[in-house]
Amino acid sequence: MKILYLTHRVPYAPNRGDRLRAFHALRLLAAEHQVSLVSLAHGREETRDLSALRPLVRDLEIVRVSRAGQAVRAARGLATGRPLTHCLLDASGMRPALERIVRRRQPEVVLAYCSGMARFAAEPPLADIPFVLDLVDVDSLKWAELALATRGPLGRVYAREAQRLRAFEARASLAARAALVVNERERAALVRLAPDAYVRIVPNGVDLESFAPPADVPRRRDVVFCGVMNYGPNADAARWLARDVWPRVRRDVADARLLIVGADPTAAVRALASPRQQIEVTGTVSDVRPYLWQAVAAAAPLATARGVQNKVLEAVAAGTPCVVTPQVAEGLPHEVLPACVQAADADAFAVALARLLHLADDERRALVAGADLASLGWPQRLAALPAILEAAAFSRESAAALGLA
Repeated sequence: MKILYLTHRVPYAPNRGDRLRAFHALRLLAAEHQVSLVSLAHGREETRDLSALRPLVRDLEIVRVSRAGQAVRAARGLATGRPLTHCLLDASGMRPALERIVRRRQPEVVLAYCSGMARFAAEPPLADIPFVLDLVDVDSLKWAELALATRGPLGRVYAREAQRLRAFEARASLAARAALVVNERERAALVRLAPDAYVRIVPNGVDLESFAPPADVPRRRDVVFCGVMNYGPNADAARWLARDVWPRVRRDVADARLLIVGADPTAAVRALASPRQQIEVTGTVSDVRPYLWQAVAAAAPLATARGVQNKVLEAVAAGTPCVVTPQVAEGLPHEVLPACVQAADADAFAVALARLLHLADDERRALVAGADLASLGWPQRLAALPAILEAAAFSRESAAALGLA
C-alpha cells in the first residue's frame, strides 16, 4: 500500500506528545508499506537530524512554516473565520510538495495527523485520494475548557477558536473515510459533533523497552513534572504545582525536590525555580528518562487535559508512580490506573505526593506492578491502523471499478 502521511510537525525526535504518536505510527506503517512523509517544520531544530526518518520513508518533504508571519496569518484568520491554529500552519511550500509526491508516488491513501492537516487532504492535489484523519483528540473541547477558565479578551479568543474548530472537526470527520481518536471519551465527543462520521479508537502507547528502568539507578526524593513548558495548560499546571502544592509537600518531606522538566519554559515557569524550595526548572533536556528513573513520584497536575497524557504512561513505564488530576485520569487507559493516585485539589495532591515520597522501594515497585504495562506498547496500541488505511484505499478501488471514482 502506498501511503502519504501528513504531519504538522516533523515526527522526530519523539520527545513530545504530537511527535510521539506520529513517529510510532510511521515506524509501524513503514515496516509493511511504502510511506511518503510530508511534514511542516516550525524551526531549525526540527530539521537538524532527519537520519532516523529517512530509512522509514520513500519520500521525505519538509515544508517550513514562517514564524515571522504568524501575526499576519492570525489576523487573516480572524477576518476569514478560519481556526487560528490552522492559520498558524499555513505554508506556501505545501502545495508544491504535495504535487511532487503525487507525481512521483501516486499514493493510494492519505493519513492526515490532526485537523490542521485535514484541509490539505481535502484539497487539490489530494482531493481525489481517500484519507483517514487521525484527530487524536477533539481539540475544540480543549479550547472550550480554556475559554471557560480564562477571563477577558483572551477568553473570547479561546471561545471563538473552539467554535470554529468544532465546525471544522465535524466537516473533516465526515469527509474522511475514518476519523481516529485515542479513547472512548474522545470518541463520544466526536460522535456528538459528527453523528454520521465513521469514528475508530486507536489508542496511544508507550515505548516499554526504552523506558524500562535500569536496575542500578538509585532513586532520590524527587518529584518530576514533564511536558512542553510553553504549552498553556502545562505552564499553568507547573505554576499551580510549585506555588499551591509544593510548599505543603515540603512541610512533610523537607528534603524533597521538584523537577519541572521540559522544553521552552515561559518566563513565568522559569521564575518558579527556587533553591530554597528545592524547585529546579531544567528547560530542554536531551533525554527525559533519567529524570523519571531517579524520581520516586511523577506529577500530572493539569486542569485542562484532552486525550491521553503520554507523560503518565512514560512515568509508569519508567517505574515511577504518578499523582494525577481527575481531568488527566479520565483520559488514561484503565491498565495504567493502578499505578496512579488521583487528587482533585492542592491539599489532596500534596498528601498524595508526600505518601509516594515516603514509600520504601519495594512498596513503590509493588504499586507500579499493579499496572498492566504489557498491553500498552505502541505496536499493540496501533495495531488496527494498517487495516483502517487498507479499507480506505480499497474503497477507492471499489468505486473506480464501478465507475464512481
